[in-house]
Amino acid sequence: MGIVNRLGLEKSVILLAAVVSFVTAFLANISVALPLIARELSMSNIVQNWVATIFLLAIAALSIPLGKYTSKYGLKKSLFIGIIVTMIGVIISCFSFSSELLLFSRVVQGIGTAFINVASMALIVSAVPPETRGQALGLNIAGVYIGLSSAPVIGGIVIYYLGWQSIFYCMLPFLVFAAYLCHSLKDEWTMYDGTIDKLGSIVYMLGILLFVYGFTVINTGLGKILLLVGLALLICFAYIELRVNNPVFEVRLFKNARFSSSNLASLISYLATFVITYIVTYHFQYIMGLDSQISGLLLIVTPVMMAILAPISGRISDKIDPQKLAAIGMGFVTVAILILCFLNESTPLYIIIIAMFLQGIGYGLFSTPNTNAIMSSVPKEETGTASASLAAMRVIGQTLSIGLLTVIFAYIMGNVPIVPEYYPLLMESSRISCIISAILCVIAVCASLVGLRSDVEYET
Repeated sequence: MGIVNRLGLEKSVILLAAVVSFVTAFLANISVALPLIARELSMSNIVQNWVATIFLLAIAALSIPLGKYTSKYGLKKSLFIGIIVTMIGVIISCFSFSSELLLFSRVVQGIGTAFINVASMALIVSAVPPETRGQALGLNIAGVYIGLSSAPVIGGIVIYYLGWQSIFYCMLPFLVFAAYLCHSLKDEWTMYDGTIDKLGSIVYMLGILLFVYGFTVINTGLGKILLLVGLALLICFAYIELRVNNPVFEVRLFKNARFSSSNLASLISYLATFVITYIVTYHFQYIMGLDSQISGLLLIVTPVMMAILAPISGRISDKIDPQKLAAIGMGFVTVAILILCFLNESTPLYIIIIAMFLQGIGYGLFSTPNTNAIMSSVPKEETGTASASLAAMRVIGQTLSIGLLTVIFAYIMGNVPIVPEYYPLLMESSRISCIISAILCVIAVCASLVGLRSDVEYET
C-alpha cells in the first residue's frame, strides 16, 4: 500500500508541502558555508553574497508568471517539475569547482524552487478545507523553519568534516522522497483554463531582473540606470495587466486592503530580516573566530523558535484576526534588531542569543497569520495568483535584503576579500544594515495593521 493511501490525500499533501518547503528553505540558508566557499573559490565579499542573491533572484523572476502557469497546467505536475529541476541544480552544485559553475547551479536551483514555492502553497489551499487551513499552512511554514534551523546545524557539521559541497549532498534524499510522494498523488488540481499572458510574463521577468540587479550595484552609474529601467518595466507590467483579458497576475487584487497590506508587510519583513542571518554568521566566523560547526549550532536559535510558534500561531489565526498577530510578531522582531544595532567586537555572546531568540518569537507569530491573511482574502480562482504573490514578496524581499548588504559592503568596504584588515569596516556595515532593518520593521508593523479595516475575506 502506498504512502498516500496510508496517510490519506489531505495529510499526504501537507507532508509533501512540508518536505519541499524544508528543502527550499535549507538551500536558501547556506550562509554558514559562504566563508569557506569564498576562501576555496577565491571570492570577494561581493561575489560571495551573490551565491545567495542569484538563487533568490531566479525565484523572484519566475514566481509571478508561474502563478497562472501552475494553475493552468496542474499543481501536482508543476510541483514535480520543480522537484526534478531543483535536484539537477543540487547535483551540479555537488561538482562545482569554480565560482561560475556554482553560480549557474544556484540559478537552476532557483528555477526549480520557484515552481515548488508557487505550486506547494496553492496545493495546500486547494486540498485542505478552510476551517483547518491555518493549521495546515502553519505546518507547512514549520517545514520552512525546520529547514532554516537545520541548515546551519547540519550544514555547519558536514562542512566542517566533509567540505562545503556536502551541504548540497544531504538534500538529495529529501528531494528523491518528495519526488516519489508527489508522483504517488493520484489527483491533479487545475484552477485556470484561460490563455497565458506571455507579454506580461516577459515584461515582468525583465523588469524584476533589471530592478533587483540594478539595486545591488546602485553605487555605480550603470546600476542606477538598470534600476530605473527595471522600475519602468514593472510599471509597464502593471499597465499591461490592467488591460488584458487574462492577466498573468491580477493586479486588481491589490484593491483589497487586506491582500495588499499583508503582501506589503511580507515584502518589508523579509527585506528587513533576511540579512540578519548573514550579519550574525559573518560576526560569528570572522569577528569571533568561531568555526562553521559552532556557528551553525548557535544559529539554530531563531529558526527553532519560528518552527515551534508557526503551527501555534496558525491555529490561533483560524480564530482571531491574523493581522493582529502579525503586527505583534513584527513588534518582537523590531526589538531584536534594535539590540543588534549596537553589535561590535566586544558584544557578549548572550546578548546576540537574546536578540536571535526574540527574532524567532516575533517571526513565528508573524509569518503564518500573515500567510493566512493573504490566502484567505482572494476567491478560489485566484488561489494560484495569491500563492505566486506570496512567493514573490518573500523572495523579492530576501533578494533585496542581501542586495542591501551588498550595496553597503560596496560603499563601506569596497570589493575586497573579508580579511582581518577589513573587520572594522565589516562591523560598521553590519550596524548600518541593522539600523535600516529596524526602521523597515516598524513600517511592516504599520502595514500589518492597515488591513484590519478591510472586511473582505473569501472562504476558498
